[in-house]
Amino acid sequence: MSKTALTLIPMQTIDNEKPAGDRLRIGECLVVLSSREVHPPDARKVQRLTPKSIGVLLALARRAGQVVTRDELFAEVWPDTMPTNDVLTQAITQLRKAFASAAVDGDGVAYIETISKTGYRLLVPVTWEDAATDAAGVDAEASDDAPQPAVVEPVAAVQDEAAARPAPARLPQRRVVRRYVLSGVGVLLLASTLVMAWLLWKQPESPAPQETVSGTRVLGSPERPYRLITSTSAFETHPDLSPDGALVVFAKESDGLSSLWVQSTGTATPVQLVMPPEGGSDRFPAWSPDGREIAFARFLADGGCEVLVMPATGGTARRVTRCDGTEMLSFDWAPDGRSLIFGSMTGSQASRGIRTLELASGRWTSFSYAMSGDDFDYAPRYSPDGKRIGFVRNPQVGDLWVMDADGSNAERLTEEAAEIRGWAWLTSSEMVFGRRVDSESRLFGLDLGTRLLRDLGIGDAQSPSVSRQGGNLAFMRDQPQYGLFRFPLGVAGGEPQRLFASSGRDGQPMVSPDGRQLAFTSDRSGAFALWWARLEAPDSLEMIDGFRPEARQPMDWSADARHLLVTGRDAEGLPGIYEVIPEEGQWSKLPVPVNEPLQAVYGRQPGTVLVVERAVNDRMVLALFDRTQTPWKRLAALEGVSQVRVDKTGGQVLFTRLGSPGLWQVDSSLALSSARPVNREVPTRWRYRTWAVADNGTVQYLNIGPRCATRLDAINPGANGLSQCLDAVRYSSGNGLSLAPDGSAAFIALAVADGADIGVMPVPRRPPRRLMGVAKWLPWLGKHPS
Repeated sequence: MSKTALTLIPMQTIDNEKPAGDRLRIGECLVVLSSREVHPPDARKVQRLTPKSIGVLLALARRAGQVVTRDELFAEVWPDTMPTNDVLTQAITQLRKAFASAAVDGDGVAYIETISKTGYRLLVPVTWEDAATDAAGVDAEASDDAPQPAVVEPVAAVQDEAAARPAPARLPQRRVVRRYVLSGVGVLLLASTLVMAWLLWKQPESPAPQETVSGTRVLGSPERPYRLITSTSAFETHPDLSPDGALVVFAKESDGLSSLWVQSTGTATPVQLVMPPEGGSDRFPAWSPDGREIAFARFLADGGCEVLVMPATGGTARRVTRCDGTEMLSFDWAPDGRSLIFGSMTGSQASRGIRTLELASGRWTSFSYAMSGDDFDYAPRYSPDGKRIGFVRNPQVGDLWVMDADGSNAERLTEEAAEIRGWAWLTSSEMVFGRRVDSESRLFGLDLGTRLLRDLGIGDAQSPSVSRQGGNLAFMRDQPQYGLFRFPLGVAGGEPQRLFASSGRDGQPMVSPDGRQLAFTSDRSGAFALWWARLEAPDSLEMIDGFRPEARQPMDWSADARHLLVTGRDAEGLPGIYEVIPEEGQWSKLPVPVNEPLQAVYGRQPGTVLVVERAVNDRMVLALFDRTQTPWKRLAALEGVSQVRVDKTGGQVLFTRLGSPGLWQVDSSLALSSARPVNREVPTRWRYRTWAVADNGTVQYLNIGPRCATRLDAINPGANGLSQCLDAVRYSSGNGLSLAPDGSAAFIALAVADGADIGVMPVPRRPPRRLMGVAKWLPWLGKHPS
């Protein structure tokens, strides 16, 4: 908050003395210390705080109206410990949520103010209830009706005795109204009870749960909630449902090329929509609102790109715009069918932010809304009622956003920094999206009103599509199995060697600097975890449990090959950086002083660590820390970084940027003046994790080339790296590889079983919101069969 804003806060009389009571008033809210409860006015649900949050609240309340620094809060609430800033941030966030319903702005900021780089201040009055009030209770209604002290007015010395006689007692008006209201509520409750009894009597018996055994015979496994309508060896991707949900158009990928097909959501044979030209690929189909046309992107053999529209029944396609050089292309129809809405574009049609293209005139119109220079807004879609536009900001490490249809009031809906894999509107108030979780992608529903997520129970699923008229949901089901391989480099005819084979999904193989150890992630035990082994002793393989590693970010070995930095989450899902001693199976969570750590690597200088974080302003920042000091000292920072490695021989820090493709380097001090590009084209945004550095400074990149599913290329000019096709058919994982210290081998997670199909199912119904404990009995409130 600015200094000007600080002077506008009204002065209030605040009582900071603490009587011997258990209750205190914080603004309009009542706080009960013994039970750690916050009672907002007129709120049905009591908010319960953690002991640390109560401690922070008491510290702020004792000095209400004054700034309490972070160090003072740490000393009072976390004595004799070394907490990180995130524990205090979490406590403040919980307090603001508890006070949110009583705040004018609805988010609790009006109660607790953040003083930038200093601490916090409680802005509302604080009043401690006395012991008598504690014993009597604090019911607001009872206090309103309680007798008030009489106010004695002066009277004449001589007055008529009859006139001085007190008037007959009368009930207060509020109590009379309350009596009538309670009587009315009683009548309504009686009527609702009778109606519920009648409904239960008339309601037909619900079908029994699906049986798998009759007592003497096995009847079969229960049916899945979805059907797969494709089952070929090709990859069926990017499904889009017709408005009535009867047909689905999708891309079929084979041998590196793609074509569009249309199929009934039943079991009919698919029909090819259009034949792409020689060497071309058609992708990203989108059905028009009236169901008569399909828009799609065509990528040509010469590198050209165009967006086409053609009749859904087949025929001639017409070009509406070019998209040459565009990476991460995304578009959809406007509700009136007269224009297309596009996400951010690169290449010859480069444009930051969301804009629309009028099909008849070819005129572009951009939306005016707030976004930073590194933001990439992807997959914009109008809500079914046409009033809002949803989109994904930075889908590699981003969140879902929504704004009004005119571009105003843009706001973030999620706070996950997750890898979003497609999304769609379920209704005008709920979304469905695919999100990477550990080793798979799952579908989640998001309620825009409550911001609550619900797991739809559909694993290995992404790219959801919902018919505009509701009813059906289509998605891509992808169930790859990845194994770890050691590929010899520069050896003619060298055969890859599979390591530590299992039926699970292995990923992120990181070889140690001595070339003798390998750390990786896997769900081979049934739970996603970190694994370690010595390469010459396969029997040494063991799981390191206690935290869940992050699947998107690579690990980093220390120079002595003894320690390992791993990004992970604790049991509550909170992100952190863990330092592991793999050979001993020990680990500790590091006190990294950042908002949300996404990756950490050892710095070139002893005692330094480089951390990629998502800061409080949603910017991606690379920070250099001196960890020998307590708390860690921030030495330098560089904005816009999505992933980092250290060239330990050349002394350079290599990184990718969130706002553009390519590879960059900067000196070990992160001096901005030393930053320069290494390659401006690769890695691409989607494959920004598939590169590694050898000890000789060679940077190798896993690419998808023509007729080669997994290709390894050297991307730094003048390096001694190799370019070779590792596997013509099988694809590599998109989240990590490593190189042997001498550059003689690459350690890669390669698909040993792969394929993608299209699934279709009825739209999952939202669980009913309970009303007076009986909503589950009322069919019109969305009762599920049981």
